[in-house]
Amino acid sequence: MEKVGDGEKWGNWKETFTAWCNSHLRKAGTQIENIEEDFRDGLKLMLLLEVISGERLAKPERGKMRVHKISNVNKALDFIASKGVKLVSIGAEEIVDGNVKMTLGMIWTIILRFAIQDISVEETSAKEGLLLWCQRKTAPYKNVNIQNFHISWKDGLGFCALIHRHRPELIDYGKLRKDDPLTNLNTAFDVAEKYLDIPKMLDAEDIVGTARPDEKAIMTYVSSFYHAFSGAQKAETAANRICKVLAVNQENEQLMEDYEKLASDLLEWIRRTIPWLENRAPENTMHAMQQKLEDFRDYRRLHKPPKVQEKCQLEINFNTLQTKLRLSNRPAFMPSEGRMVSDINNAWGCLEQAEKGYEEWLLNEIRRLERLDHLAEKFRQKASIHEAWTDGKEAMLRQKDYETATLSEIKALLKKHEAFESDLAAHQDRVEQIAAIAQELNELDYYDSPSVNARCQKICDQWDNLGALTQKRREALERTEKLLETIDQLYLEYAKRAAPFNNWMEGAMEDLQDTFIVHTIEEIQGLTTAHEQFKATLPDADKERLAILGIHNEVSKIVQTYHVNMAGTNPYTTITPQEINGKWEHVRQLVPRRDQALTEEHARQQHNERLRKQFGAQANVIGPWIQTKMEEIGRISIEMHGTLEDQLNHLRQYEKSIVNYKPKIDQLEGDHQLIQEALIFDNKHTNYTMEHIRVGWEQLLTTIARTINEVENQILTRDAKGISQEQMNEFRASFNHFDRDHSGTLGPEEFKACLISLGYDIGNDPQGEAEFARIMSIVDPNRLGVVTFQAFIDFMSRETADTDTADQVMASFKILAGDKNYITVDELRRELPPDQAEYCIARMAPYTGPDAVPGALDYMSFSTALYGESDL
Repeated sequence: MEKVGDGEKWGNWKETFTAWCNSHLRKAGTQIENIEEDFRDGLKLMLLLEVISGERLAKPERGKMRVHKISNVNKALDFIASKGVKLVSIGAEEIVDGNVKMTLGMIWTIILRFAIQDISVEETSAKEGLLLWCQRKTAPYKNVNIQNFHISWKDGLGFCALIHRHRPELIDYGKLRKDDPLTNLNTAFDVAEKYLDIPKMLDAEDIVGTARPDEKAIMTYVSSFYHAFSGAQKAETAANRICKVLAVNQENEQLMEDYEKLASDLLEWIRRTIPWLENRAPENTMHAMQQKLEDFRDYRRLHKPPKVQEKCQLEINFNTLQTKLRLSNRPAFMPSEGRMVSDINNAWGCLEQAEKGYEEWLLNEIRRLERLDHLAEKFRQKASIHEAWTDGKEAMLRQKDYETATLSEIKALLKKHEAFESDLAAHQDRVEQIAAIAQELNELDYYDSPSVNARCQKICDQWDNLGALTQKRREALERTEKLLETIDQLYLEYAKRAAPFNNWMEGAMEDLQDTFIVHTIEEIQGLTTAHEQFKATLPDADKERLAILGIHNEVSKIVQTYHVNMAGTNPYTTITPQEINGKWEHVRQLVPRRDQALTEEHARQQHNERLRKQFGAQANVIGPWIQTKMEEIGRISIEMHGTLEDQLNHLRQYEKSIVNYKPKIDQLEGDHQLIQEALIFDNKHTNYTMEHIRVGWEQLLTTIARTINEVENQILTRDAKGISQEQMNEFRASFNHFDRDHSGTLGPEEFKACLISLGYDIGNDPQGEAEFARIMSIVDPNRLGVVTFQAFIDFMSRETADTDTADQVMASFKILAGDKNYITVDELRRELPPDQAEYCIARMAPYTGPDAVPGALDYMSFSTALYGESDL
């Protein structure tokens, strides 16, 4: 190689720069052999500049004189300077004189400006951009590590890797060896010259034999590879853009399908569940109703909680989908009719309303059946006592024993009848009580009302008949009374005192055996007090019993003394001393039984009171805790403490603490079940019901999940739009400042004031109102009259960020189509991944333009449809 100028490097440059110039001059049908000699007249220099710039220079001078040559070279230098290049110490005279150093410096300046300067990768400088391009293209290849433009290229693998990356059929890269640099370099130079039209600018032996190859020579040669493959780079960039857009569209479509299915399944479950909750078919027994209550508890514990989670997840998926659509500049997702989030919330509200009504109905039915069982038992007991008392009374009243009786017997019969009438009057209250109980059973829709009514009717008919028979017998006795003179005063007094006492004992036995139902300690204490008052009357009653027995003893004494034939019976009453003593003994036995029953009921009510207090104590802690957490979450969502990630971590810690609180809710559920099993219907120790706690707990879980999702969407928006944390804080501060009521939303006037504070010029004139109306249609497309923070930051980010547009996608497709107005199936399958190529083929409409060919597809309508500007 020829050595000139300052040494060996000038020779390397001369050979490389000559090859580079010839690679361009060849297009104009000419060549150079000696770079400093062939450019002296300026003609080929001007031709070179016209070829590489694509522009026409001033008309050259064709004369052979020195002045003509200097004029041509000056025109070339002026053209170079017009492109923003500063030429330092390079004059036309040095070029015309054949100065090698100045000529090579000028050519290097031309290479930098027209071959390297326009190379830019991710906003780097020309040299850095070219180096970054090489690094990216050779990254997948082993033994290749491009760090500079000198020693990184000595083994030749870098050049081979660049060729193989773009034209793999030209080089078998797997057969190359790092320890054979000459073969690698010559292979690359030969292939580049033969197939890529890149002339040999470097010598393989010089590169291998030099400790540090010349950087300018390497850069010049590598820039030829960059320009040779720039078309492929554009196609790759276009394909990547389309792949990105299609991937976003496919992901969004899958999210839409998932939402539709989840919404449909949830609505179907609600549709099946509501009729079950609205079924009010009553049961006849307490056991059947308690089974219904147990089924309802299973629904609350097992079936509903997963659906609550599904509903919450549905809202989160919907919000995330809408955020992704906004970030990708797609139209908002509109679910199928009847499957909007609002439709699901309305259906859920109907479900909870039916659920509340069903629970209230269950508890009322249990109370009703409990009351019915108590009344039915009371009716049977009183009816049995009355029927036992009336047994034989009709036969007795129909007797005509007075027809053959003596005067004393007649008088006795009359007195006996008076005593019976007194007894009959005493039983009138019981008959009225039986009728009243039967009437109440009918009003409460007792299932066995027909048999109760039949028995009650029989008792009433019998009672009416007894009244008629009693009146008839009295009239008969009074007709014969005038014939009777002697009355046994003692028997009469016995009968008069024994009958009320007997009724008192029967009433006492009935009361002592009467069943009772209470729900509070106060009620059982009232029964206990009444029982104690009854026991206080027993000494006086015992005195009355002894007095009545004394009358009977006196009668017996008179009978024995005067030998009166009384047949051993009292003619005025059927109540004997043995019966009085027997009933008295029965009363005495019933008193301790009643004591035990009241004591046991008192203990049960004390247990129920402990359950009330236990539930109340927990509910009074859990209820305010839930409310406090709701308020804290609300404050976190509107305050600006730290970054969005800090707020998200804070919210997730809150979510963890809330989830850890679940065992206390479960414990309260257990206490509530014990209360329901004990049939406790009210609790004065707390204003919170289990329903309040459940609703509050479900709202708390939904709120924390929704708030976390909102912050995640804000992070997604911030990262996708390139919004800084300072901008996000400024947006939040402005939003919070105008959110006077801390509702998390802005009204139209608040939003307008917020925009003005951020520098938007929105006046009160018609033009300003129209601009504000346009902005409101963006942030409030559903015309709800409020602007959420998410919609606010979406709008602010849209105003400042750069996103993919339909025009950009159409431009990318046009590159893949080779600048045609249509694209073919083969081109799509060649440039795009298989799944995304088939996605486009299935959705693109046939192209119908005048230049259409068979199988042509319309990528323009497809691109606008991706962004909602037409139908896909």
